Amino acid sequence: MKKWIPLLLLLLALSSCKTKNAVNTDNGQDSIITAEDKRNPKDVNEPVRDKLTFYEHVLIPPKFDQIKISSKVNVETGSFVPTLEATTYIENDKKVWMNLRAVFLNVARGIATPEGIKGQDKVNKTYIDSDFEYLNNLLNVNFIDYKSLEKILLGRTFVKISDSQFTLTQNAQGYKMTSNINQKIVTDEKNREYKIVLQYDTNYDLLSVNLKDVLSPDELEISYSGWEEYEGIRLPKNVKIIIKGSKSSQILMENTKFDFSRMETPYSVPSSYKKIEIK
Repeated sequence: MKKWIPLLLLLLALSSCKTKNAVNTDNGQDSIITAEDKRNPKDVNEPVRDKLTFYEHVLIPPKFDQIKISSKVNVETGSFVPTLEATTYIENDKKVWMNLRAVFLNVARGIATPEGIKGQDKVNKTYIDSDFEYLNNLLNVNFIDYKSLEKILLGRTFVKISDSQFTLTQNAQGYKMTSNINQKIVTDEKNREYKIVLQYDTNYDLLSVNLKDVLSPDELEISYSGWEEYEGIRLPKNVKIIIKGSKSSQILMENTKFDFSRMETPYSVPSSYKKIEIK
């Protein structure tokens, strides 16, 4: 990642274009109660009796009209990227607008809608214009759409989960969902299979989502921490994305302020900018 990232919403996608997603494995340890588990009963995973309440909490989205998030962003890719300041404006089900600044200079701006994603790199004078199908092909997944990007930013479950294909357990730390069937993801390029693990706190806050490509070392982990309630909505202060593969990278978003007022979201690309393809 040698150039400025044109859109924070694409940090995951752009980084993964070179590594092809995935994450954390449990190596089958959760199905075995070890001697240490017996000494620490709080670590023993047990079946969840009230599954309906769990699904209601983790699948029903929060109600809001708009949210403005101010963040500090640190990116580690092996190349120097200064700390960025991000302003993200989410208009529920309609758009996600983002502006990135470094040393008081606007360096990138982008907008995502249900139709696709647009972003411009003000440093290199380039821009992108992509639909979600193209991003899914690049990432070898099939769940990236506008709503999933909203959910990633707000710390909501962004992968499909079902009682028939996942095992739900509970211990003193919270809830865990583990895919008991490899999740097949079909794209134009190839078919891939993933093992997915999701961790939730005792109050149903999402703590992490892990995807592991069962046929390669590729891994993706997105974790959330510092949950607090704002205007009746629980939101995470920290979002961390860790990508492992032929090249590894890490993205940390520290959300410093949440605002629920409306704002203008200007976006236009100068005629002198050159269109680039995501590779």
